[in-house]
Amino acid sequence: MRGDFEDHCWKDIVSAETLEIYSRYQRDVHIERKAAIVVIDLFNKVFDGGNRPVVEVDKEHPGACGEHAWRAIEPTMRLLEAGRTAGLPIIYSTCAPDQSGKLRATNRPLSSMKSLLDPWGIKEEFKPHQGDLIIYKERASVFFGTPLQAYLQRMDINCLIVCGESTSGCVRASIVDGYSHGFHVAVAEECTFDRSLLSHKVNLFDIHHKYADVMHVDYLIEEINALV
Repeated sequence: MRGDFEDHCWKDIVSAETLEIYSRYQRDVHIERKAAIVVIDLFNKVFDGGNRPVVEVDKEHPGACGEHAWRAIEPTMRLLEAGRTAGLPIIYSTCAPDQSGKLRATNRPLSSMKSLLDPWGIKEEFKPHQGDLIIYKERASVFFGTPLQAYLQRMDINCLIVCGESTSGCVRASIVDGYSHGFHVAVAEECTFDRSLLSHKVNLFDIHHKYADVMHVDYLIEEINALV
């Protein structure tokens, strides 16, 4: 359900005084009919080390998001299933190493590329389908130095539904750029995560009050189903 505008994961860290200061941002959250789902950096490396606390996983797998990443698997699968049923375009971002082992950014449709190699391959649970778009990027934002804006314009998209990681990094950068390009942006709360729970909550709070509608995945799926 939609719930209260502030009924989100940051409730336990944001003071009543701060909520009063930010109250002018309250509005009805929604998605637009011409929407696409943007899946930020759900590659295998993020899930290395398994469903354990990040402080444990980090000792052997720096950069992995541990239990926070694994908790997001099921809701993200449901979000993508709803999106595919509604016929929404699905766009993925990731990185790919060149032969020297350095990261590079290229942009090819799924139909023209071979399977990605670990650690930058999209995790199997979210495996792209034929016709999905994969954007390869070198910097945080999925817009920076990529043709994403042109693809979205060609598909007449005016709304981005964002999920993935990390909330404080690539997700936030992509949301701010999407907002700056004039798109309405919605964020699936349970499908977004970070290595730090505090950073995740603070950034979602800030994003929700400035750049995008943070929405619970169940309500977001209801909105997507209504598009069919």
